[in-house]
Amino acid sequence: MDMLLTDRVVLVTGGSRGIGRAVVAALAAEGARVAFCARDADGCAAAEQELRAGSADVAGTAVDVADGDALTAWVEATAQRFGRIDAVVANVSALAIGPGEANWRSSFEIDLLHTVRLVEAAMPHLERSDAASITAVSSVSGREIDFADGSYGVMKAALVHYVSGLAFDLAAKGIRANAVSPGNVYFPGGVWENIEQNNPELFAHAMGLNPTGRMGSPEETAYAVVSLVSPRASRISGTNLLVDGAVTRGVQL
Repeated sequence: MDMLLTDRVVLVTGGSRGIGRAVVAALAAEGARVAFCARDADGCAAAEQELRAGSADVAGTAVDVADGDALTAWVEATAQRFGRIDAVVANVSALAIGPGEANWRSSFEIDLLHTVRLVEAAMPHLERSDAASITAVSSVSGREIDFADGSYGVMKAALVHYVSGLAFDLAAKGIRANAVSPGNVYFPGGVWENIEQNNPELFAHAMGLNPTGRMGSPEETAYAVVSLVSPRASRISGTNLLVDGAVTRGVQL
């Protein structure tokens, strides 16, 4: 199926590795032009080089999304470079799990406020698109109380609330807004590989909660993101799409 993404311009934060990298690759494979950012300049450059080697039209930039001015400047530079912005994907997370005010501040600035700033910076351009969308990567930890309760879970829940409000407020402008909530996602260098190596008891517990007997891959979450970014999802707005292999037990009503 043609996802109708050819020549669409999409911005992805945290696009150099993990879920973000998979989202960038999947969007590019559908013909989209993708600008992505991450904090690590070397990681951005390497990801851009590898993706461009496969003929992807992508541009990677080192940006600390906690710096509002830098984030806004990146959005504007991207709009100038590509001539438009059709969609934004807010993927960066501080992964600040555990107690302490520092984790609360980091989770607020990076998980939540960066999403708000990204949307506000991109809004004038999204309003000119005929198929605009906003997608935020949340987490099942925003829906259930688990080991990542506290700052991480609270901010992930706030993201879903924020996106739901955007969906209602922007519907008349034809701008869609959705959230994607992954369960455990395993990839080399990711948080779950680190837990596997340094906290095997927690890793075994998490694996035991997965009824599929495995954790997910970045590509599986990317599929959900790309599906929501696609203009074919023109009637889907205000949803929180779980991508968790049935690990959550609650019923969405």
